[in-house]
Amino acid sequence: MKIIASIIVVLLLLSGGALWFLAGGSLNDYIKSQIETVGTQVTEQAVTVKAVDIKLTSGAGSILGINLANPKTYKQPNAFSLGEVTLDINLESLTSSPIIIDAIVIKSPQAFVEMTQTGGSNIQDILDAIERNTPKGDAQTADKTPSSTADEPKVKVSKIVLAGTALSVDLTAFGNKEHTATLPDITLNNVGGNEGLPASQLGSEIVKKALSKIWQQAKETQKKKLIDGAKDKVKDKLKDKAKKKLTELFG
Repeated sequence: MKIIASIIVVLLLLSGGALWFLAGGSLNDYIKSQIETVGTQVTEQAVTVKAVDIKLTSGAGSILGINLANPKTYKQPNAFSLGEVTLDINLESLTSSPIIIDAIVIKSPQAFVEMTQTGGSNIQDILDAIERNTPKGDAQTADKTPSSTADEPKVKVSKIVLAGTALSVDLTAFGNKEHTATLPDITLNNVGGNEGLPASQLGSEIVKKALSKIWQQAKETQKKKLIDGAKDKVKDKLKDKAKKKLTELFG
């Protein structure tokens, strides 16, 4: 049971420290506290969780209402919000390495992307923070690192699904406006690789991959909207010229 609790703690995103288990206390409250504390350290932004409900005997659980605050230089209160995160642990793999998480499903995610005139964004700033605050290297290099990761179980996630991300892209820095869209489901496969990652590194890897995918989609949306906006301006100019010409011809 200790190893299941440890995996749940570090899996439930934004993890970057040692394995923990609070004997004799409230596991759900403890997991909530660790997600908020370690998540804030890794992303350098406040992370809050509404509730945690873990069912250890069935290897399943859910976390409700995860919010990742925006850096202070941006106007939206949150950069990323998750309505519900559910996970399914492969209990048969607990005696082997790597331990396998069959699926993590992130329901009702919301991403609030704010672009800057220099091409950066709030999401990129958070990704940079995660990069600064997490160990470098893959599972092989982690094995050689004389740190707390040496004794940790290796974990891999077969599939992660971000179901129907509600994306908001603010392009006001370019003289445009805020655009919204619902993205197709985003699926990440084989996170942690075939050999898995130390449990305390996996959470950060999940968040990094998810935000990177959203950032990629946001840049594609930005490009399309700016091109469409430029075309509209050209059409408006042509219409103005046509009106002016007609006025000259017919008065």
